[in-house]
Amino acid sequence: MRNMFRTIAPRYDFITRAFSYGMDKSWKRLGVARARLPKAALVLDLASGTGDFSLLVGKQCPGARSVAVDITERMLVLAMERGVERAACGDAGALPFADGTFDGVFVGYGLRNFPDLAEAVREIERVTRPGGLLVSLDFFLPANRMLRRLYLAYLYAQGVFWGYVLHGRPRIYTYIPDSLASFISIDDFSSLLRRSGYASVDARRYLMGGIGLHWAAKA
Repeated sequence: MRNMFRTIAPRYDFITRAFSYGMDKSWKRLGVARARLPKAALVLDLASGTGDFSLLVGKQCPGARSVAVDITERMLVLAMERGVERAACGDAGALPFADGTFDGVFVGYGLRNFPDLAEAVREIERVTRPGGLLVSLDFFLPANRMLRRLYLAYLYAQGVFWGYVLHGRPRIYTYIPDSLASFISIDDFSSLLRRSGYASVDARRYLMGGIGLHWAAKA
C-alpha cells in the first residue's frame, strides 16, 4: 500500500477531484468551517496526503496550527512543497502524540485504508482533547444493495480509465473500490463513533451515500 501511494502521489490531488466531480474541495471547506475550531487550535491532519486539510485550516481558521501525518513520505514532501509547515511520517494505529493533544483531527479518505478501523478510531479519540472534534471525509458503501453494486462498478471503471491514462497501469486506482468493498456504510461508521467515545455525531451524504462527511465531538 505504501509503495502504491508513493507512485500515485504526484497525481493524488487530481484523482480526488476526478472521483468527486470536482466537489472534493468544497466538502473539505465545509468540514473545516463547521468544526468551529477555537483560537490557537492545534489540529492533526491524519492520512494527510498532500495536505489539503492542513492548508484549509490555515486559511479558514486564523491562529490555528496543524500537523500533517501520513504513512507515505512522498505525500509529505509534496505537502510541504504546497506550504504545509509541520509534517511527520506516522502510523494511524500508533500515533506519536500524548493523550488529549489535539483540538481537532481531520481525516481525508484515510479511514477506509487503515488495517483496523476500530483501532484507528480509538487512537484518534485518545489524542483528541475532551470536546475536540473528529472530521472525516471518505468513501462509504451505499445502504441500498443494488446501488452499492452499481457504485462499486462505477468506481472500478473510473479507476481502470485513469490508471491507464495517467500511468499505463489500469489497476493502480482500483484500490479505491477494492478497499471500499469490505468497508461500511455512513450509518455504520456513525454508530462506531458513538461506541468509541463520541457523544455528538453528525454526517452529510453525497453521491447517494457513496461519500460521507462526519463531524464527531469527543465526550
